[in-house]
Amino acid sequence: ACIRRLALVLQAIVERRPIVHLPIAGVAIGVLALVFVETTDRSSSFVLFSGQDQLVPLIEDAAGWTSGALLLLALCKGLAYAAALSGFRGGPVFPGMFIGAVLGIALSHLPGLPMIAGAAMGIGAMTVAMLGLPLVAVLLVMLFFQADGLALTPLVVIGRVSYGLYLYHWPVFVWLDESRTGLDRGALFARAGDPNGGRWQLAD
Repeated sequence: ACIRRLALVLQAIVERRPIVHLPIAGVAIGVLALVFVETTDRSSSFVLFSGQDQLVPLIEDAAGWTSGALLLLALCKGLAYAAALSGFRGGPVFPGMFIGAVLGIALSHLPGLPMIAGAAMGIGAMTVAMLGLPLVAVLLVMLFFQADGLALTPLVVIGRVSYGLYLYHWPVFVWLDESRTGLDRGALFARAGDPNGGRWQLAD
C-alpha cells in the first residue's frame, strides 16, 4: 500500500514535465541499485528488473541472505518499484511478488516459521496489496509453489490479512506447546485467537 501511494504521488509529479522528470526517476533507480550492490555485494539485477527471473534464485539461496540484506533489498526494490510505476512501462505483478517474497524470507528468520511458508505468505500479502485480488493471490502461490501450494494456502490467507498476525502467534506455537498446555495445535490456535479471554488463561 505504501508503494502504491508513493507511486501515485510521484506519477503526479512526473506527468507535469515527463521529459525532465523521467530521466531523474531513472537515475534514482540506478542510485538505489548502486547502494544495494555496494552494501551487500549482490547483483544489481535484484533491484533493477521485475523480479521474474530473480525470484527462484532468491528462494533457492535464501539461507545465504542475512536479515539486514533482505530488508535493504526490500527497501531499495520498493523505492525503485514506486519510481518505475510513476511513468515507465511495466506491470505490478512480479515486482510485488518479489518484494513480498523478500519480506517473507526476512520474517522467516524469526523462530517457528519455515522459509518457504514465509515466502508464500509474503507473496500472497503483497499481491493483494498491489492488485487487490485475494483469490488471485492464493492461486498464484499455489501455481508457483506447486507441490507445497495446497498446504501453504491457509498461511497465504493469514499472510494477506497481516504479517502482524504471525508476529502475534509465533510465540504461542514456539513456547506454549501441548506438553505445557494440554492442548493440541488446533485447539491452541483457537484459544490464542479467542476474544473472550482464552489467551489470558493460557498465559496463566
